[in-house]
Amino acid sequence: MERNIRSVEDVLEMLDRLFAPDADRWTDGGSDWWDDFYADRDRDVPFFAAKPDENLVDHLDRGRLRPGRALDLGCGPGRNALHLAAAGFTVDAVDLSPAAVAWGEERAREAGVAVRFRRADAFATQLDGPYDLVYDSGCLHHLPPHRRISYLALLDRNLAPGGHFALTCFAAGAMGSQTPDADLYRLGRLEGGLAFTPESLRWIFAGLTEVELRRMRDEPPESGRFGESFLWTALFRRDA
Repeated sequence: MERNIRSVEDVLEMLDRLFAPDADRWTDGGSDWWDDFYADRDRDVPFFAAKPDENLVDHLDRGRLRPGRALDLGCGPGRNALHLAAAGFTVDAVDLSPAAVAWGEERAREAGVAVRFRRADAFATQLDGPYDLVYDSGCLHHLPPHRRISYLALLDRNLAPGGHFALTCFAAGAMGSQTPDADLYRLGRLEGGLAFTPESLRWIFAGLTEVELRRMRDEPPESGRFGESFLWTALFRRDA
């Protein structure tokens, strides 16, 4: 007989186990899954290209984001981290996958920019916040509902007053699962990633001030930016 629940973290870890093997995508043991994903760098995966998100470029061009300290959450091979560093940010880039981090470090050396890459579980690791920008391109939609608690706690700890939080995630009706949160626990899987509506994003991040929420713009293959319209892009601000 086990009686092993005495904290919120114990509950979160128990719920993680309900989603095995999907849990490998967000827990500290997930490096093997993501290493396999990144093993073939020539795979036809749109976001493998060394291109920043079009919304990130747009925010910088419009002056909504100004150089400061940035955290790239679930950075992959570092395409957005490199762009932020080139724009004058001091960048920490965190990912579960050693393969992704190694690829990002290679890209940074080739581009001649400084990014501090870390192989870590961002929820379980002490990060060096506060940050003026927390950027997430594709992490949120791979988390089960209960891990939004960890995600919001990470933002609360690491986003500076007056700082910005930006993300891209699957758009309901275009990409991702629309299964209600409660039913996901009955299924025991995330069905490849969760879709969100604008209303759900506004509700989840109600503690922040919305700056912009729109669909990502499609970018042609020859563009220097990454853009796919099946994603939402959002920019929020933490009021000072």
